[in-house]
Amino acid sequence: MQMTHIPFLNELALIAGLGLVVTLILSRLRLPTVAGLLIVGAFIGPHGLGLVRSEGSIETLAELGVVLLLFTIGLEFSLERLRHIFAQVALGGIAQVALTTLVTSAISVGLGQPISRSLLLGFVFSMSSTAIVLRFLAERRELDAPHGRFIVGTLIFQDLCVVPMVLVVPLLARSTGGGALLAVGVALLKAGIVVVATLAIARLLVPRVLAWVDASRSREIFLLAVLALCIGTAWLTSLVGLSLALGAFLGGLVVADTEYGHRAMGEMLPLRDAFVSVFFVSLGMLFDVRVPLSHPLWVGLLLMGFLVGKGLLATLSALLMRFPARAAWLAGVGLAQFGEFGFVLVKLGEQAGLLDPEATRPLLSAGILSMFLTPALVGIAPHITAGERLLAPLSRLLGARSIFESEAAKQAIRDHVVVVGYGVAGRLVAQALSRAQVPYVVLELNAEVVRSARRSGLPVYYADATSSEALGHAHLAEAKALVLLMNDPGSAQRVTDAARRIAPGVPVLTRARYLGERDYLLRIGASDVVAEEVEGGVELLARLLRLLTIPRNVIVGCLREARDATQKSQRAVTLPRPTMSQHGRLANLKIESVLVRSQSPCVGMSAADLDLRNQTHALIVALERDGTLLEAPGSRERLQAGDVVYLVGSRVGIRQAMDRLLGRCDAGESSDSPSQELEPSPEPSQRSPSKQP
Repeated sequence: MQMTHIPFLNELALIAGLGLVVTLILSRLRLPTVAGLLIVGAFIGPHGLGLVRSEGSIETLAELGVVLLLFTIGLEFSLERLRHIFAQVALGGIAQVALTTLVTSAISVGLGQPISRSLLLGFVFSMSSTAIVLRFLAERRELDAPHGRFIVGTLIFQDLCVVPMVLVVPLLARSTGGGALLAVGVALLKAGIVVVATLAIARLLVPRVLAWVDASRSREIFLLAVLALCIGTAWLTSLVGLSLALGAFLGGLVVADTEYGHRAMGEMLPLRDAFVSVFFVSLGMLFDVRVPLSHPLWVGLLLMGFLVGKGLLATLSALLMRFPARAAWLAGVGLAQFGEFGFVLVKLGEQAGLLDPEATRPLLSAGILSMFLTPALVGIAPHITAGERLLAPLSRLLGARSIFESEAAKQAIRDHVVVVGYGVAGRLVAQALSRAQVPYVVLELNAEVVRSARRSGLPVYYADATSSEALGHAHLAEAKALVLLMNDPGSAQRVTDAARRIAPGVPVLTRARYLGERDYLLRIGASDVVAEEVEGGVELLARLLRLLTIPRNVIVGCLREARDATQKSQRAVTLPRPTMSQHGRLANLKIESVLVRSQSPCVGMSAADLDLRNQTHALIVALERDGTLLEAPGSRERLQAGDVVYLVGSRVGIRQAMDRLLGRCDAGESSDSPSQELEPSPEPSQRSPSKQP
């Protein structure tokens, strides 16, 4: 069989090889791999060395990457999850997307551009880079920080907005003036009908089809089925004039609501990443270094529009969403760049005739530069102090009682504990302090959490603890301790530093996710630091060794060694209580109970008299008498009527022991089921506490 030559196979090999080298270098520098792929595209593209000439074939693969990307986005955001986070996603996303779109469109119209083109440019500017920003937030462990929550919610909404935006672009090209707005409404109505119909049909068929496919126990068949759903729904929506992206997103949304969603995501991720990498390379191929050199003013203005203008609008959106000044500032920096889907919208606009490819080159160049600069800007932003005085008017706008206006700020509170953060750990600490009757004050940045706690009468106040003024109003100098339970490592460091300056004598207890953060926190003033990875590792180690039935003294030694090598603890070593079935060699032993009746021949006899150990190999391990559990009764302890005897042994041994206790041996009786003579009795753990083995 003769193998045919694939025209652009050498170019794909070149892209893969250079992409590997550049991304490895950037990973060493802790820069996103997306930037490396963009650099590769710019280097080998037609505006670079011209090593890639099959641009059409590369773009086709890139479009497939977009389809797979939208399919996996649908897999991540099922209908159930979207309902759960609707308020967080919709409100923050609407504020950022709407403000950016309106301001950009207004500026474009003011410069004499038509409404349809201006609206498209507004769409383009409203998109941010999901791949770059989420990767950077994850690396800095800031996804759960206040600004991280806003950024994630906004990016989710942006991804969802891509679908209607893609639908609207072709219609804008056929409409002018008010017709453009009418086209938007018609497109959204049409999309809504198709979405509802597709979801209704797919939710009836997809679970049954996937269950049938899963029954084959073949990974290849399952992967082909998922690919068929992805490409098939994209193709079906394209038949009615809608986009491939919409169909792919709907396909992912439907699969996500089945029990096979996680498996489908695992199967699709490698394929998606491969094609999306080609997509990023194709984007980099659009960058022409000659454009910034020939149009420095336009590229510079557009770049400032992304970094400054868009950043300010995102900051304003975060302020409107009840975030303090510092979190809003960090959110603005995190969203101030061009987005991957912005390129998609630009390409669609060029195909529809809304944008001139030559005129969009400065826009694309500025967008790519903003993506290059984002990692550096996001890294620098936390070290720039925001206007924390905005906290007071912001809290009044929200209607949440801030620490500045509370009784805690006005009264002379002393000998209390200041807790920063009211998540799961913060609630546990607050509940323990309440039970111990120790006064406390909690500072929290989530306004909804603050309002809920205040309705319950708890001393939880809205404040940014990185502010020295907030710590002062919490009377930190008169407190017994400061406990930091924050999800933002950078903020925890700032609070520790501020606390040491305004209250050097107050102990600061804080947690850190990683052991590597501990030394720095201790150096800047923390009294004690608990590393989550150590505590989680030690607890998991204890449970694993107990599961493997390792002797207790060996487990204790292993745990002490682990703590000596990381961080010590003053708590005693505790281990999970094992069951007998968990001990492999003891799995055949049973526990049974026997009620001693008044007519039983064993009344007045002791274990030594009965000689159960030698005769049956069963042991009496406990007696229950008058509601009291007697653990390990002596061999001379005489049985009384009404006693409950607890036996341990093999099934045969327990049967023989029960025969002796009930006198069936002398009577010549035999029982296959010893439980026939038992009275129901509670477990000893329900009557009296037993010691942990």
